[in-house]
Amino acid sequence: MVVADDQEIVRTGLAMILDAQPGIEVVAQAADGQRAVEVARRLRPDVCLFDIRMPGIDGIEATRRLAGPAVADPLAVVVITTFDLDEYVYAALRAGARGFLLKDAGSVLLSQAVHAAASGDALIAPSVTTRLLRAFADTGPTAPPRQPVEPLTDREEQVLAAVARGRTNSEIAGELHISLSTVKTHVASLMTKLAARNRVEVAIWAYETHRVRRGG
Repeated sequence: MVVADDQEIVRTGLAMILDAQPGIEVVAQAADGQRAVEVARRLRPDVCLFDIRMPGIDGIEATRRLAGPAVADPLAVVVITTFDLDEYVYAALRAGARGFLLKDAGSVLLSQAVHAAASGDALIAPSVTTRLLRAFADTGPTAPPRQPVEPLTDREEQVLAAVARGRTNSEIAGELHISLSTVKTHVASLMTKLAARNRVEVAIWAYETHRVRRGG
């Protein structure tokens, strides 16, 4: 993976933490967004971890260039920041990020987010997940949400609601008493029917269409 943060001590610390985790290897580091984009395009890492506040091209724009709607072959990007600000979260997810963490998340959550992104999953800091998705739906585009290319099945609706609540595939399998492979099949079907690029977009759609409501 590639790690980008303009503060050397933070960047080095993140790289050390991640290198110590099973199955994770930091192959490059960058001190600004432009360099991060260049390195990521050249190395095509499984996951990029970008700070938001960087000189020149910030983490949001770097994410958009590597994972945005216009990118034919997007990379997996997890955004990390010190600041728990909704506008950062919205911008990161709209730019194509697969995860959003605060720098106080700890090594376990950091590792989980990286592995999730690498496997096509998504992980957002629990402290912001529900709040951000609900607010995202409230302040999102005024255009009507896109309709699925085919109607969702009852089971897909159940999986959709669980994804929107931030549940992992394993948690969904346990809650619905189905196998992990079946959950993955349903999630893949949801992404196809909703033309969603990742689980975050699936979750946003659930809130935009009020499948998941406040207090639910």
